[in-house]
Amino acid sequence: MSRLEEKAKKALDKKAALGTDIDIESYDSESEDFGEIEALEMLPEDIQTAAVNAGVSLSGESAGDYFQVDQSAVHRGSSMEGIEVMDIGAALKEHSYLEDYFWKLVPIDTDKYTADVGMHPQAGYFIRAKPGTKTIFPLKTCLFMGGKNKRQRVHNVVIAEEGSDLHIITGCTTPSHAGKGLHLGVSEVYVKKNAHVTFTMVHNWGEEVEVRPRGASRIDAGGSISENYITLTPVKSLQAFPTATLVGEGAVASFNTIMYARRGNIDIGNQTVLAAPHTSAESISRVVSTGGEIINRGRMVGKVPDIRAHVECVGLILTEKGR
Repeated sequence: MSRLEEKAKKALDKKAALGTDIDIESYDSESEDFGEIEALEMLPEDIQTAAVNAGVSLSGESAGDYFQVDQSAVHRGSSMEGIEVMDIGAALKEHSYLEDYFWKLVPIDTDKYTADVGMHPQAGYFIRAKPGTKTIFPLKTCLFMGGKNKRQRVHNVVIAEEGSDLHIITGCTTPSHAGKGLHLGVSEVYVKKNAHVTFTMVHNWGEEVEVRPRGASRIDAGGSISENYITLTPVKSLQAFPTATLVGEGAVASFNTIMYARRGNIDIGNQTVLAAPHTSAESISRVVSTGGEIINRGRMVGKVPDIRAHVECVGLILTEKGR
């Protein structure tokens, strides 16, 4: 057993600091192997519909795409020179340098959810923009969970090399008939010097799905990251609190969140650590509840002088049941 696996094993019963606790073992850990397809248009119609509802168009131009069904990477590839798109398992075997990035921003023993991801075979995407590469069209990625009472584990790593410009759209979704499910996700994003990343995520989960994403990003000098998060459909329980760390002078981070809760429980927020001079950050949220419970968190941590940060949240409760 590796050192990482040992750390994960010790954390399998470690409750998260935030959010309601979930009995992971009540969800099935095994999933069917769906194989691979040559084109996204070959996906079943219900999966295509679910992807579109999560903001992922399966037609039109893109810099690349990645599509995962439960634990199977059914399609991935790059459409642009200078952009790499692989499933994380294959990337770890092919690129030895990836060990310097894997589990370096999100500790494997953060809680029992990250530990569960770390203790099982890896699924998820690896995306890298080579130095100076600038995407014209976004990369499209979709994480689809179709099995009932299944546990989906995902570990994504994104690297934007120096001077690159990368735009990723990720849709996370289930079919309309979906029952219970648990999605566990880990995302680590590295933004190198003078690189820029726009990361847009749309959640379209089912009403009986529980979701626990764990994300972090590191931004070097002159780099920027813009994280846009949208969830408009009911979910049983969702908790996330990603962290951006600005380690280089002039680095910038922005979080933009839109949430609507008819039912269920959403506990979401973000944190930015400003660790270098002339860095700046903002967190802007728009929240509406007509019956669900929403907890919106924001934290800015200044480590040095000459920094700027702004947190803004506007919320509406439109029914007596909303919280």
